[in-house]
Amino acid sequence: MTHPVTGSIKHCKNCGSAVVLRHPDDGDTRVRAVCPACHTVHYENPLNVVGTIPVWQDKVLLCKRNIEPRKGFWTLPAGFMELRETLAEGAARETDEEAGADIELQDLFTIIDVPRVGQVHFFFRAALQSPVFDPGHETQEARLFSQADIPWDDLAFRTVKETLRCFFADREKGEFELHTLSIH
Repeated sequence: MTHPVTGSIKHCKNCGSAVVLRHPDDGDTRVRAVCPACHTVHYENPLNVVGTIPVWQDKVLLCKRNIEPRKGFWTLPAGFMELRETLAEGAARETDEEAGADIELQDLFTIIDVPRVGQVHFFFRAALQSPVFDPGHETQEARLFSQADIPWDDLAFRTVKETLRCFFADREKGEFELHTLSIH
């Protein structure tokens, strides 16, 4: 399988020279951005998106986005993982930042590859400790939804929709498992 190079790296982060797209001299089989001046090989790797499925009694917490992309649409609290944090730490931080929700983090629930945008999404189950929220600036509103009231047509991202579908199916059968999916 060939993997296309996006070419988003234009200049070397070490010396500032324009990079060239080629196979590195070390036997790498992929085309990379290589600096002809200092020979630094620049790698483009997927971004990790981390979040939670916060639950209070039989309801799930969703956040209405106040930022693009998909401003005004509903999502689970999630965002990009930061350097020097674990998946779990990032998911808890994003839940606090976006919803102002106090949670007890539970098991990892979904791992969703989204190769066309260079992302991997990780969602953890979480138990809300209170139904009181204090959303941050990225969220217009944080609200609890029963399964029947989920705004399916107004969900911001397919990863959220697939995670919620898996969650409600597992809840129905009374057993939660880890789901790995790929969205192309």
